[in-house]
Amino acid sequence: MKRWGPAILLMAVIFIFSSLPSAELPNFNWADRIVKKGGHALGYGLLAFAYLRGLKGESSHVSARQFFGAWLLAVLYSTTDEFHQSFTPGRHPTVTDVMIDALGAGLALILAGRYYKQK
Repeated sequence: MKRWGPAILLMAVIFIFSSLPSAELPNFNWADRIVKKGGHALGYGLLAFAYLRGLKGESSHVSARQFFGAWLLAVLYSTTDEFHQSFTPGRHPTVTDVMIDALGAGLALILAGRYYKQK
């Protein structure tokens, strides 16, 4: 649980936010789209980093395969989350959100690559 706890927690938070009907979401006026899409990128960046933490275990080294695995898990969760939103009133799935999530995950893992030693 120590290794995977952060990923599980982030997945639960994302699921909860995705379960909110659109009428219950805050409106950030002129910055609404920037804040919400930025939240997608940040959330999935953190999730990808948490997945990498789980995949690498206690090792201080990380392989390219582990980086790719963390990115792929984040993108797969994004895809299932968009499907989940299709059942939420006022929400709908978009490929654009999955692409933003994939970009956020990728950027976070690039930053993580500067921190972790690679095998």
